[in-house]
Amino acid sequence: MRTFVYFVRHAESPYIEGMERSRGLSDRGKSDALKVKWILDSEHIDVFISSPYERAIQTIKESAGLNDILILEDLRERTIGDIQKVGFKEAKLKVYKEKEYSFPDGESSAKAQERAVTQINNMLDVHAGKKIVVGTHGDIMTLIINYFDNRFDFDFWESTSMPDIYKLEFKGRELIKVVRMWAE
Repeated sequence: MRTFVYFVRHAESPYIEGMERSRGLSDRGKSDALKVKWILDSEHIDVFISSPYERAIQTIKESAGLNDILILEDLRERTIGDIQKVGFKEAKLKVYKEKEYSFPDGESSAKAQERAVTQINNMLDVHAGKKIVVGTHGDIMTLIINYFDNRFDFDFWESTSMPDIYKLEFKGRELIKVVRMWAE
């Protein structure tokens, strides 16, 4: 039995200090969320799940229509922590290369991956044979896919866009195929 998981990285969202969970989409992000809907409409999605962050929810809300969106706290984005002494890109590279490392007040790749993959494995069991959309973020999406295929790493994270859509095909809990569906 094949299960399809569509990871939808959130659309553009203006960065506002202290509003990590509640910031929504920019005007461009709202427009791109409609494009996400057009792409997903032809896929006949069964289940909609999201990170609790508003930008992830808003990106898939139009696609979900009247369907409920199940919010899972453990699919939240990874907190990088206090990186004032290093640049953002350098900090990301460090936590990808050293999976157990975390910056002060941050979360290691290993910990973030463990909590998120637990949710994905549960989702694969509960919704086996279905098509599932997951509203997500670039970092946590990369860590999840990396668990199933380690070729998806820092370079993959860096190559993703906002929004982005990846269709993953699973047989049970085994990843069979990954296809990018978003074209900028």
